[in-house]
Amino acid sequence: MNANEFFALKLEHETDCADVAEDLMGGLGMIVIDARKPELYERGHVPGAINFPHRTMTAESVQILPRDTLLVTYCDGIGCNASTKAALKLSGFGFRVKEMLGGLDWWIRDGLPVARGGETGSLRPASTIACGC
Repeated sequence: MNANEFFALKLEHETDCADVAEDLMGGLGMIVIDARKPELYERGHVPGAINFPHRTMTAESVQILPRDTLLVTYCDGIGCNASTKAALKLSGFGFRVKEMLGGLDWWIRDGLPVARGGETGSLRPASTIACGC
């Protein structure tokens, strides 16, 4: 595999917070999945994300998810691998999945809004998205 193929493959399976925020504001059809425990989701999550802990993902439980929509998983950040476990399970069940790099930690560091409790909320187009890239 050459470098071009490697980086193309990497971008096929990973995304960053700024791209997720921009895609959500642009109405790109995707579902953002918070793969952490419900109590952590309640404390703060990406607006519009659904809570689907990776430990609860089974062949039966994932049937609620649409097969034709990109799924983006995230967790706390680099010290947590719940998003990787969720992405592995979902891709194993045949879904198209990307993992959001840096998780909620990098989302917050990028200055993006956080929803709390059962609030789903959404990003407003007036939000400034700047990841520095």
